[in-house]
Amino acid sequence: MSETETETDGIIFFVDDNAELREANVQALDLEGLPARAFADAQSALNAIDIDFPGIVVTDVRMPGMDGLEFFGRVREIDPEIPVILITGHADVPMAIGAMRNGAFEFLTKPFAADHLAAAARRALKTRRLVVENRQLRQTVDHTDSPLIGESPQMVRLRETIGQLARADLDVLIEGETGTGKELVAILLHRQGRRRGRPFVAVNCGALPEAIAEAELFGHEQGAVPHGRLERKGHIERSGGGTLFLDEIDSMSPAVQAKMLRVLEEREVMPLGAGAPTSIDLRVVAAAKGDSMALVESGRLREDLFYRLNVTRLRIPPLRERREDIPLLFAHFVEAAIEQTGQESFEMTDAIRRYLIEHDWPGNVRELRNFAFNAVLGLWAEGGMDQESTELSLADRVERFEASLIRETLDHSDGDIRTVMAALKLPRKTLYDKMRRHGIDPDAYRRKNGSA
Repeated sequence: MSETETETDGIIFFVDDNAELREANVQALDLEGLPARAFADAQSALNAIDIDFPGIVVTDVRMPGMDGLEFFGRVREIDPEIPVILITGHADVPMAIGAMRNGAFEFLTKPFAADHLAAAARRALKTRRLVVENRQLRQTVDHTDSPLIGESPQMVRLRETIGQLARADLDVLIEGETGTGKELVAILLHRQGRRRGRPFVAVNCGALPEAIAEAELFGHEQGAVPHGRLERKGHIERSGGGTLFLDEIDSMSPAVQAKMLRVLEEREVMPLGAGAPTSIDLRVVAAAKGDSMALVESGRLREDLFYRLNVTRLRIPPLRERREDIPLLFAHFVEAAIEQTGQESFEMTDAIRRYLIEHDWPGNVRELRNFAFNAVLGLWAEGGMDQESTELSLADRVERFEASLIRETLDHSDGDIRTVMAALKLPRKTLYDKMRRHGIDPDAYRRKNGSA
């Protein structure tokens, strides 16, 4: 690919209600090797733009119907990183400058030379190309660095299925034990599908108190609920255009499940106190622990809701069914733990290796991650962690380790702050902030060791 081709990858949407000027400018861009598509009005161009639009927009400001400034604002709602070049008359220059402060890429004042338009378009196309490439790179990193890794046949098949379902944009029911990564799968379905860049709203149905579940999910009109003087959008409406992830859907009450069925069937939501439903465009990904048919048989999941969600079903295998992935996952988590905790090294012992092989991992990937962090922090010994440690969150365990390390270094250095700063590679202010947070008095160590 030549340098020119690299810089002009993409397409230019040229919008102007003047047919003569529109055709002349599109022809001039074509002669410069810049592919362009003409539109006589803003709405037609807007209908052809989505989050994956690979090009730029050049638009006149003064047009009947939707003018160029409103069009610019609508484009920014789709993707604020689509470059928009405004064409203005002399009287509109202050307006165009204001639009540039709000994110417009550039403006051209009529009459302008064809080479000026081509130069501006090339710069804008190059900017857009870099944005698209960076997004693709982030998506690749997000996928390869996620805990949804492994080379077992089950995981290879799961990743392939996620890619297929993401493009299909169907509702999905995910089955999996605690800690297998159900929310991660939902995120990947969202990121790899056409709704990426739109809202992803995750709701833990098991954590929603029954008394407020309906208001939280469906929203409410002004005064429709106690202490609800203002209207409020629910989680369902907030996910409009994007994906709604309902974790532990079997934890919903039967009444809420019935209302959820209407959302799935009609694609509309009825806020509490509303006189009419609101249409909603969304994808629903729901998750249940274990076998959803068993949940139906036990009465925890409505049968009609199950069959409506069961357009496609994904099962995430537990860790004990893909034991060959454990070493790869453990290495990934150890690397993350070293980076996050500041540890310089980690020693793989026979006891750790034996535990990885023999343990059944009922908590699945989440349990393995916690084990890796505790092993790196030295909080795991053969036979497992003490009971107090297992009841602490990861953040609390890291805090405890940090405090212990600072106290140990102060003790070994007789409370000499400069020595501690050098040993822990911390600036003075950071060290004092940490000691203050942990309630550590450096003077106590100097007194303890008979120092001044």
